Amino acid sequence: MITKEIRVYRDLMGANEEWAGKTRTLLTEKGVLMLNLIGSPGAGKTALLEGLSSYLGSKDSFAVLEGDVATTRDAERIQALGVPVSQLLSGGSCHLEAKMVYHALMDMDLDALDLVFVENVGNMVCPAEFDVGEHAKVAVLSIAEGDDKPLKYPLLFREAKAVVLTKTDLLPYVPFDIDASRRYIWQIHAGIPIFEVSALHDRGLSDLSSWIHEGSA
Repeated sequence: MITKEIRVYRDLMGANEEWAGKTRTLLTEKGVLMLNLIGSPGAGKTALLEGLSSYLGSKDSFAVLEGDVATTRDAERIQALGVPVSQLLSGGSCHLEAKMVYHALMDMDLDALDLVFVENVGNMVCPAEFDVGEHAKVAVLSIAEGDDKPLKYPLLFREAKAVVLTKTDLLPYVPFDIDASRRYIWQIHAGIPIFEVSALHDRGLSDLSSWIHEGSA
């Protein structure tokens, strides 16, 4: 049984842009890539990380900063994989702040890492507006949410450097037009990479991991 303590961070305030800059400097010095996963509650962000772990683990050493309003439930799922993880609790805020991310990174052994994922608080709006010092935002949209979400929440898809369509195993059962979704996404951000993934059935994860490994930023 894994009993390692999960570090918890909460309510660290500060000038966001300043702390985001400090984070980028730190990551550059350590040669670590950081990706900020943003999507709705239930979009499958944690399952995506669970699925990617078997692909990335053979190529890169990575850690996860797990963002939530409350509980360490998702962090416990990541920890069970043997992946270094810290829990970032927003205390009710709809996004993570750069200062909290910076302090969590400072407590990690960055010299032993190649990659850090930030799983942001479940929200398609607020996290897209806040820079946490990441090299790239990745939009996560599940098939169950509807193909028109890019039109309704354009900032996220404009700011992201890739889009992951999750839960594609549900396509036969929900009214989601994947071709229309692609058109909507490219209408907002022409040419952005789109990955169709089912973490449950291990589909599309290899292509996504290759994009990450080959320099997604």
